Amino acid sequence: MSNSPTDTITAIATPSGRGAVGIVRVSGPNSAGIARALLGRLPAPRKAHFGPFLDADGQPLDHGIAIWFPGPASFTGEDVLELQGHGGPIVLDLLLQRALSLGARAARPGEFSERAFVNGKIDLAQAEAIADLIDASTRQAALAAVRSLQGEFSEHIHNLVDELIRLRTFVEASLDFSDEDIDFLTEGHIAEQVHGLRKRIAEIQKLAGQGRILRDGIHVVLAGRPNAGKSTLLNRLAGRESAIVTDIPGTTRDILREPIQLEGVPLHLVDTAGLREDSIDPVEQEGVRRARREIEQADRILLLVDDNDRPEQAEAALLADLPQQHARITVLRTKIDRSGHAPALSRSTIGERIHLSAHTGAGMELLRNHLLSCVGYQAAGEHSFMARRRHLDALSRAQQTVVNAETLLVEGHTAELVAEELRAAQESLSEITGQFTSDDLLGKIFSSFCIGK
Repeated sequence: MSNSPTDTITAIATPSGRGAVGIVRVSGPNSAGIARALLGRLPAPRKAHFGPFLDADGQPLDHGIAIWFPGPASFTGEDVLELQGHGGPIVLDLLLQRALSLGARAARPGEFSERAFVNGKIDLAQAEAIADLIDASTRQAALAAVRSLQGEFSEHIHNLVDELIRLRTFVEASLDFSDEDIDFLTEGHIAEQVHGLRKRIAEIQKLAGQGRILRDGIHVVLAGRPNAGKSTLLNRLAGRESAIVTDIPGTTRDILREPIQLEGVPLHLVDTAGLREDSIDPVEQEGVRRARREIEQADRILLLVDDNDRPEQAEAALLADLPQQHARITVLRTKIDRSGHAPALSRSTIGERIHLSAHTGAGMELLRNHLLSCVGYQAAGEHSFMARRRHLDALSRAQQTVVNAETLLVEGHTAELVAEELRAAQESLSEITGQFTSDDLLGKIFSSFCIGK
């Protein structure tokens, strides 16, 4: 990923639209020259200076605060100028164009954070935490992102890598001194240490899994026959009238999405058209097709069955219609306010079944707790941190190679094979912090950031 150290970059760092304050940032070797031209002087480092921002003729474009951060004591590790002016889009564009005319170029999305990574100010996991903090949709997610930004996740990874390096030293020593009458692998109790490392990676995997849930949330689809109560349940979970509810079957014909929170976990709730194949209405048929597509992509499927209308038969028919999704299905027996059934959590033929009434709210707490437990979520603690799917993938690959190394040791294979598995584990973990990362991956990560970060 190209990142010339001779480029000076600039961008508006505040959201588009009007506001009380807007920020333009400049970073790179020409920042001092741009500061002198815009301000008439180079401000003292890390102190707020109020004054005019000047155009090419020396006339004020705006009045505001300028802060000068000489590198390497700056966010990017380079010379950085921050201009805090009035938050009108025209004013900010004038400042941006002035910086561009003085030799800066427009920054790419995420380029400021990329430079901070390249210059060793933050690692890759911390850089991603910046974007995650900006995008956080819950308080718990924001706090977890802050912990990752402060380096908590990175510290776990660095400790694992340090342990791998130490183990590799023992294993490779056995290769260097293979003629000596010393069994380094046995003397160093390497097999036991590799087993302990596998357990520690598993613990980090669990924590990272919690962080991934906080970041990405849970994709939950409401499915069932027409008039089973899906829209009523969506409204109950959302706490507002998002979906139209009538006694007419087939009222919902398109996908309706509603973001909500459960104990700080983002829940992406999807209401779908009723599943039936006998409709001749092309609009309803398209709705059923879209419903099935959502069901295939769901993390969890809530399969609603009216508890008043031959529920056993209806439940069996629906389960038979969705044979590939059984592991992700929870059956909900709805409308118990009419059937007289008490709220309950029981077992169905494929898993758990919940009796509830979305109309009265009976049994809803059972459902909320079930949704959190079925993805293994526990309340975010003080040691939770943000994680992404790529982090989980890297941890999974590292765990597998460590398991391979443990198996090789137990079976008495050569040290060369063990050393290679440990090396692969180290590379997988190093991808998380960016110590070993392809340029293509860096480009993909930073391009997802907003401009100005």
